[in-house]
Amino acid sequence: MTHPKISGAILAGGLSTRMGGNDKGLLQFDGTPLYQHIATRLQPQVHELLINANLNLGVYQQSGYPIIPDIITDFSGPLAGMLSVLKNAIHEWVVFVPCDVPDFPADLVEKLWRYKQYARAAYVHDCERAHPTLVLMHRSLIPRLESYLALGDRKLMFFMQMIKAKAVYFPDTNAFTNLNTPEECHDWKLRHWEFLQESA
Repeated sequence: MTHPKISGAILAGGLSTRMGGNDKGLLQFDGTPLYQHIATRLQPQVHELLINANLNLGVYQQSGYPIIPDIITDFSGPLAGMLSVLKNAIHEWVVFVPCDVPDFPADLVEKLWRYKQYARAAYVHDCERAHPTLVLMHRSLIPRLESYLALGDRKLMFFMQMIKAKAVYFPDTNAFTNLNTPEECHDWKLRHWEFLQESA
């Protein structure tokens, strides 16, 4: 790692409405919950790993990672989870990855750090669309995020624009595919199985 110590956080605090209310982070893939697939890929890139979750806390606690529920308890979206994590992280910089993007790059943190320039936040763009839930943020943004949420605002991309976050380009749309529905999960399982067969 050529960057300073960075905390990493898995965002698993949503309601998963498009998944029938099932906790996406706990969906099983090859006998392993989805959030563990994320953790396996994220942990080598960071110096501390936390999980933002609001449901099934006892199950997530079995991972051994610190579990950080939302301070705002009305399921206010990813920004509420980000605020809670920023307030609890050890290190000044925190990278966030949602629990439903299992193929994010192994150099995610390194590249966000390298190309953020002087910005206090940098998020992923796959050259077609922005993915602001995959973002590196500095803890000095806590007051601005608190004020933004206190006004009732919840739009993540608008907040990124407000704080002049830097878009960092990763030219691989497949790396940032969200698993939002049972069908998308099935397709990912199939691709993952085919990849393992080809690698064997």
